[in-house]
This record gives sequence, structure tokens and C-alpha cells, in this order.
Amino acid sequence: MPQPVVLITGAAGGLGSAVAARFAAGNWRVAATDLNADGLHQLANSLPLAASVALDLRSAANCQELLSRVLARTGRIDALVNAAGVWREGPVESFSEEDFDLLMNVNVKAAFFACAAAIPHLRDSRGTIINIASDAGHQGNRNAAAYCASKAALTLLSKTLALDLAPDGIRVNAVSPGDIATPMLDFQAERYGEGDPQGYKRDLLKLYPQGPSARFIRPEEIAELVWFLCQPYAEAITGANLAMDFGLSAGK
Repeated sequence: MPQPVVLITGAAGGLGSAVAARFAAGNWRVAATDLNADGLHQLANSLPLAASVALDLRSAANCQELLSRVLARTGRIDALVNAAGVWREGPVESFSEEDFDLLMNVNVKAAFFACAAAIPHLRDSRGTIINIASDAGHQGNRNAAAYCASKAALTLLSKTLALDLAPDGIRVNAVSPGDIATPMLDFQAERYGEGDPQGYKRDLLKLYPQGPSARFIRPEEIAELVWFLCQPYAEAITGANLAMDFGLSAGK
């Protein structure tokens, strides 16, 4: 059997790079894409990459170009992991159109058209799509209406694609983490922590049911779940939205 290929968007980020490392350790060929060319270069220095493509995926044409360039190097694709994502927060009445468009274009549009470009090739391999959503995609998060809307859209995109593509043998799932200990969370705390990023993080942890022992999820923990979902033994799992959030979304 040919060595399988995973294509990871947002691969230079904290979560994307952890996913790349897990698949490389599992003897998959890893194709990586990110807008951050320097970050991709650093990833290529730490992992063997079958393809590395620096592209802005906020257009359908660029998503098609991505698949063309990856397939030219790999000849196949067995899994697509949409790990690219951004966070912005703030009340709706003062939320900027620029930030709204950024959220929708990165969190939804890029994933939508990456799926569209990958699907014809995933039919050949009877492959898998994993979209990294969020606990904020199926419950409200105060002061984050636009982000919640973007992740809810990604979750329902995943479920709909699972139904549409099941006859082709393609499985599609969403993974919904809580807060992950990555540079994105650091950015979030610095930008919105009003001068107290550690206090911002402590306030997030207060929402977790573990009390004083609460901690943020590690990116390698999410990567392990993504890996599991792409294996043949997970064949029965499609159309799911799997929470990995220490029970944050279980209820109050």
C-alpha cells in the first residue's frame, strides 16, 4: 500500500505543527501549508515534509493551486486537516468589519474551499477530512459572537459534508477543542487581557469544571485525536463533532 499523505493547513501554528509531528511519527507523508513562510521553513527543518506550500487560502483559486502543487509532489492525498484559524473578540456593536471578514475568511471560507479542492482526490483514496472547530462552535462564548458564528459554520459544514460524501467512502469530522496552550492563546491573552494576560488566562480556566487543577489542553493531545480519526479503525466515525475541552461544553 502506498505511504499515505496528510495535508495540513495552518501547519506552522502551534496546533498544526503538533498534528504534522504526529503524522510524521506515524509514517505518513506530510504536506504542509501556511501563510507564514518562515514558520513553514522552521517546520521543514524539524520534520521531513513531502511538500511545503506558503499560500493565503482565503480564495478558491489559491486552494486549487495548493492541491495542484501538493499532488505534483505526492501524487495522492489521504487526509485533509484544516487547522488554520484565528481568534478575534469583542461586542457585536463595536466589532470591526475587518475582523469579521478575517474570521469568516480564515475559519470558514479557507476550510470550505480547501475541502472543495481536496474532495475529488479524496474520492480516489477514500480519505478523511478533519476540521478543527471549537467548543465555541456549539455553545455561546461571551464577547465572542463572530468567532462563535465562524466555528458553528465550520461544524455544520463538517456534518453536511459527512452526509454528502459518505457514499464515496470519505469520512468528515469536526474536532472541537477548548483553549489550547499555543501561541494563538498567548496572542489572545496579550491582545485582550487589558494589560494582564495571565489574569485573562486565569479567568478562562475559572470556567473549567476541574477547579484549581484546571489546565489548558496541550496541542499534542488534540493531534492524537486527529490521528485516531484518520485511521481505518475509526471507520464508523463520521459526521461527528468531538469535544476535547475538559468538560467545558458539558454544561454548567
